Amino acid sequence: DRVRELDALSADPEATRAASESRVPLRRYGTPAEFGRAAAFLLSPAASYLTGVMLPVDGGARHGF
Repeated sequence: DRVRELDALSADPEATRAASESRVPLRRYGTPAEFGRAAAFLLSPAASYLTGVMLPVDGGARHGF
């Protein structure tokens, strides 16, 4: 996956990944399925009354903004 490729560019990929994950409140990267479920919801009839919404799927990383 793309995030692992980016982590691998550093001198110590495991340390880079651990440092990145530690900055996310859920302490891990999201999975493709988690991003997909959010997209599926936005495309479903359940979201028919939503307009112009930004739905961060980031494990709480934007909480401070």
